[in-house]
Amino acid sequence: MDNLNQATDESSQQSLKKTSWPLIVFLIIVLIAIVFAWQFTGNKNSPTPIIVEQPEPKPIPVIEPEIEKDNISPESVVEKPEIDIIEEEVVLIESSLPSLNKSDDWIKIKLPEITWRKELLALIVDNDMIRRFVVFTDNFAQGSVVYEHSPFILPAVKFAVQTVGDNGQTIVQSTGTAQGQKNVLQWDENTSKRFSVYVDLLRSMDSESLVQWYLEAKPLINEAYSELGYEDDFTNTLQDAITRVLDMELPKSSMDLIQPSVMYKFANPELEALPDSDKLLLRLGKDNLLVIKSVLLEIHEKIAQQKNGVN
Repeated sequence: MDNLNQATDESSQQSLKKTSWPLIVFLIIVLIAIVFAWQFTGNKNSPTPIIVEQPEPKPIPVIEPEIEKDNISPESVVEKPEIDIIEEEVVLIESSLPSLNKSDDWIKIKLPEITWRKELLALIVDNDMIRRFVVFTDNFAQGSVVYEHSPFILPAVKFAVQTVGDNGQTIVQSTGTAQGQKNVLQWDENTSKRFSVYVDLLRSMDSESLVQWYLEAKPLINEAYSELGYEDDFTNTLQDAITRVLDMELPKSSMDLIQPSVMYKFANPELEALPDSDKLLLRLGKDNLLVIKSVLLEIHEKIAQQKNGVN
């Protein structure tokens, strides 16, 4: 009986095992389906992801210009244009100049810098120098010579005619009729040497430095020029005066003189009819005039280059 019961139990267990195994497999399949459905449907709450915090890079600080007023709009904060800087420099240069009435001391400091013949600076009249230069140049450009406004002191040696012999008699030639006879005097070439020191002073000046000094003093020069009633640029007048010298030609014939009164005059009516500025150039003599032309030509070209903006 016991053996029968045991056999019955074993048979029941085997039958149970056969019955349980498909059920377990079914349950596993159902469980897997539920997991898949839970993962891929939107009807569930998302699992909280594990976030590994990475340190954020620190931003590079941007240094902005300080603005004194808080109400300034961004549109108004712009860089200052370069032309303003140039204008500020020009203002600084002009503000460094003295007034016209006090410019003599400033010029006395400048003049020794442009010549190596400093001992010849004594030839320059040292009062109201800019006004003298402007007035004399303006008159010279128009053919007149105003000696009281000359920038230079007058020569110590006076004009003379040629003399011969121990008694100092002048060489005299008679011309014209007996009633209208005139004494013709010979030109003394040595008398032109009295202007040589003035020419040496001009020749000793560095033309580049002279032009730069002229441009630096231009505001004062134009101020003195406006005092004469002019409104244009003085440089035009200066160039006219220089051109008058450059265009001057010495006559090929002798420059005989007559003395109808205290003053000498040219015997040739054409020479006597020349403007006073041209007659002054004749009295300088050929050699001096050629040197002056050479120096003034160089100065004239440099001023023209500066005026036209050519470096």
